[in-house]
Formats: sequence, C-alpha cells, structure tokens
Amino acid sequence: MRSQTNFKILLVDDDISVTTSIALLLKQNGFGAITASRPEEALAQLASHSVDLIIQDMNFSRNTSGEEGMELLEKIQTSFPGIPVVLMTAWGSIELAVNGIKAGAADFVTKPWDNQQLLRIINTCLDLQRPQQSVANRSELDAQNQFSDIVGEDPQIVEILSTIGRVAKTDASVLILGESGTGKEVIANAIHQNSKRSHKSMVKVNLGGMSTSLFESEMFGHVKGAFTDAFQDRQGRFELADGGTIFLDEIGDLDPASQVKLLRVLQDQSFQPLGSSKTKKVNVRVVAATNRDLYEMVKDGSFREDLLYRLNLITLNLPPLRKRRGDIPLLARKHLKNIEKNYHMEELEIDEQAERWLMGQSWSGNVRELNQSIERAVLMSGKQALDIAAFQNQLENQVNTNQSEEAIHETLTSSFVSENLTLEDMEKLMIEKALEAYQQNVSHVAKALGLSRAALYRRFEKYGIKP
Repeated sequence: MRSQTNFKILLVDDDISVTTSIALLLKQNGFGAITASRPEEALAQLASHSVDLIIQDMNFSRNTSGEEGMELLEKIQTSFPGIPVVLMTAWGSIELAVNGIKAGAADFVTKPWDNQQLLRIINTCLDLQRPQQSVANRSELDAQNQFSDIVGEDPQIVEILSTIGRVAKTDASVLILGESGTGKEVIANAIHQNSKRSHKSMVKVNLGGMSTSLFESEMFGHVKGAFTDAFQDRQGRFELADGGTIFLDEIGDLDPASQVKLLRVLQDQSFQPLGSSKTKKVNVRVVAATNRDLYEMVKDGSFREDLLYRLNLITLNLPPLRKRRGDIPLLARKHLKNIEKNYHMEELEIDEQAERWLMGQSWSGNVRELNQSIERAVLMSGKQALDIAAFQNQLENQVNTNQSEEAIHETLTSSFVSENLTLEDMEKLMIEKALEAYQQNVSHVAKALGLSRAALYRRFEKYGIKP
C-alpha cells in the first residue's frame, strides 16, 4: 500500500490564491501537490507527472457557464481514465457539479471550502481507488469483517458484503435502496461496525416520521428560548453523531424545504442550532436509506438532484427476499434462535417440508414478514418442531383477523354519529364500542384507536370505564 506522502494531487484553478492555499493544506497533511491555472496546462501536467487525484475548478475565464470545466473533465476522462476528479464550484452553482458527477467526476466541494471536509473528500476518493482483493465466498468475508448480524449466502448478498468491506473503512456516504423489510438498517449497522468510527455513536433518524416544523430542532438542536417550549438547550442529531455515523432512514420522505437544510449540513458539515447565531462544526459519516425510487423523484421534482448526488457516492441495492429464496432457511433458523432467546424457549426447529413451503411464498414484506410469520407460528402453534400446518394456520388466522378488523372499524366509524354528542361523549362511546368489538382485549382496542396502552388507560380513568 502506498504511503500518503507518495500521493500526488493536481490542482487546477485560475485563481492563484486558491491553488496556493490548497497546495499548502495538502503539503501540511503529507500530500504532494502540483498546480495549473489553465486546462491546457493541466493536461500538460498530467502528461508529464503521475497524478493520483485532480481537484479542478469549473470556470477559467469570465464565462461562468461551467463549459470549460466540463470540457476539461471530458478530456481527462478520455486521456487519463481512472484518475478521480473532485470538482470545485460556488454554492449557487452546485447544478454544474451535479452535471460533472453525471459525466464521471468522483465528488464535488463548494467554495469557500472547509479544510477538514476537503481532506475527508480527498482521502475518501483515494481510499476508494485502492485495489481490492476479490472475495469469492461468505466465509472469507466473515474472516475479514464483522458481519454476524447479516444472514445470507446468495451471490447478491455476498457482493453487497464485499462492497461494504471495501467502503466501510472510508468516509464515503452510502445510500441503501430496497423494498420495506429487506434489512436496510441491518446493512447500515454493518457499515458503522466495520468503520473506523465504530467506537463512536451511530445515531439513527427516521425522517419519515418527522414533521417539517420539527426538522431543524431535531437535526440541529436548539437553544433555550428558541421557541415556546424550549426550556433548555438541546443537542441535535448531527451533534450527537459527531465523530460517528448518522443513519438517515426514509430519506425519500423528506419534504423539499428540509432537503435544502440537509444539503447544507452535508455539504460543509456545519450548522446553526435553532435560535442561535453560532455555527457548529461536526465530523459525521452519512448513511441514508429509502424504499422509494429517488431517481424517479428527481425526475418529477420531489427530490433534489444535488442532494441525491451528495448521498449516493456508494449505492447498495438490497434484493427482495423473493430473489434470494435460497437464503430463506438460513434466515428462518437464525430467527428461531432469536425467539428461543427472547421467549426463553427450548430448541426450536422447522421441518424440511415447511422450509420448502416457506421458500415458495412471495414474501412481499421480505425478511420482516418472514420473521413475523415464524414468530406467530411458534406462539400460536405451541410446537417446538414447526410443520407446514403451523404456518398455514397462522396465515389463515391473520386473514380472518384482518377481515374482522375491517368490519369492526366500519362499525366503530359509522354507528355513533349524533348531533347531540360532545367530542368527549363520542370518544367515550367509541372506546366502549371498541372494547365490546374486541372482547375487552385492551391491546387490540389501543391499536384500533391509534392510542398507546398508557394513553388508553388514562381515558379509562377519565371516563370511569372498567374493562
């Protein structure tokens, strides 16, 4: 492996103050640097020097269209393929950088740049360029990485794990795509556990459940008095993740206004807590996930293209369970072990016929649905050795439960409308009808009414209801 001092970086910018400043930063951090002020000079330097990475501006004259930068990038791609190019552009011209990424650039940074962020981008690009040994099987991967929570030997899973093993130790942002229930959070955990940040926190954020009004406070924190209920300072998720990893789940559900704010902090790793004029710096690795098609969302204007390209330096596409059916027995046995531990049960097993039956199902809910079905079969059948009947019976019960819940819901929402009832009268009556419909099962009543058990019990006390 080459030492850092052997890496040579070409800086291309017509502003001598820019090249001088970055060259000094690089030399202070052990990199070699050469400079060029014009595209022609840059190509000449590349022809006469061995260069590992290029940092280039998008404009070299009064013309700010970015055409000169794109033309230089194209020539570099043609004559010097394999050398990663990092583009520099003003914040207001990020669209130019996105076009450059589409044309083959490795990453982009905005002016004015943050030195530490620029160094992280450089190191990440160089790390990703290092040759990797091909890994043919799961056992080799397990010997080199911590993948104990990930089950599967399907070639698609092995390829994903191989990619994780290669990129986890870099600071590259990772976008995980896949249907609901495919295990995106498990993959995110593996990226963090195998990274150089594993000794720091991994902060998980479900953006799908976060309202626009709470986004800034939740993500960036707030100071005392920032709004009515801000009785004390509060750290945001980015600050809590400083030095570690932040996992942005359901990134596709983020509203447009919040997308702009997120792009800002991802771009320069800095933010201002709500109600504060003080800027805070963080050093976080970003892993995002979604079950939505972000590329289609970019086309219809509901997701920012520049944010997508800031998130997807590395993209992992998780296959649905129906496309890796050979892993179903492994997943089933793994979950049986979890059930044994969680419910303090003796050894459980699934017979061969039941395993084949499981492999033949569609599993639209993927691994999550498979695990839930196994758990229900264990609890409902009371058997230690699960057969096909144990699964078929619980699926029939589930269908009947769903049908009965639809009927009950229709009864609850249509049978008590009256002009003479107050809201409290209606709430009390609905709880009483739900108790009757669900045969006094408090858990089912709470679920049907969208309440927690604690909230439902408070209403029992309020209305004098004794289930």
